[in-house]
Amino acid sequence: MGLCSSYGMINVNYNELLPKVVEKLGSGGLFLTSGTERPNTMVIGWGSVGIYWNKPVFIVPVRLSRFTHGLIEEAGEFTVSVPFGDMKAELAFCGTKSGRDVDKFRELNLTPVPGQKVKVPVIGECDLFYECKVIYKQTMNIDILEDVSRNRFYKSGDPHTMYYGEIIACYKK
Repeated sequence: MGLCSSYGMINVNYNELLPKVVEKLGSGGLFLTSGTERPNTMVIGWGSVGIYWNKPVFIVPVRLSRFTHGLIEEAGEFTVSVPFGDMKAELAFCGTKSGRDVDKFRELNLTPVPGQKVKVPVIGECDLFYECKVIYKQTMNIDILEDVSRNRFYKSGDPHTMYYGEIIACYKK
């Protein structure tokens, strides 16, 4: 029995549920996970899915100061877990606590389900999953960003690294 079937998962095309993913993304409703020894998850409300270099790619921005930044740098992989049900409390917790200080999986009783093709887990309580391998990364030069966005989002001078993750697996419950 394959991993997908053993966890009740069904492989899907990466863009099959994209409108729902974009809707959840816009409301800060996705979990970005990386790390293999002690995985950490954080909340993302920015990102995009598209085609780059003839591959499906999930682009996720992660600030240099975030604990997850170092985990992605080390692992070279990440997962995105999309909840369709109510996980507002979990999202709020993961969006305000740092993985440096707390094991979010343990604190929230989240289930780390092994990835199909990456070493990073997905969150078992979610409904749709993307497994991604970093194929390109670029740290922003905030000096060339338009003034309105720079003044609104980068007052502290903490830029994002944009991680381009090739979507190598996508599946749902």
